[in-house]
Amino acid sequence: MAEKGPQGESGANFAKRIDPKQESLSAEQLEFMRKVELAQWYKTAQKRGKRNIMTGLAIGAVVLGIYGYTFYSVSQEKFLDDLEEEAKIARARASKTSAN
Repeated sequence: MAEKGPQGESGANFAKRIDPKQESLSAEQLEFMRKVELAQWYKTAQKRGKRNIMTGLAIGAVVLGIYGYTFYSVSQEKFLDDLEEEAKIARARASKTSAN
């Protein structure tokens, strides 16, 4: 490891933090900073894009599963058929006892 100075900072120049607002930088240095930031942005964007795709696929799978289960459950329900049969019976009784 590099030896640290009295304030705990490394003596190496390659990892020195700078504040572009306080220090005057040349056009070359500013352009280099922009290129490095752009490269870092591309690198993180690729990872983020892959994660977003996986998250979207997972959410889509859950939605399709719920949608399919709902259709399956509704097709299995027979209570409406029972109610319809009871309504037919009630109509038949009503027509026999009615004064129409």
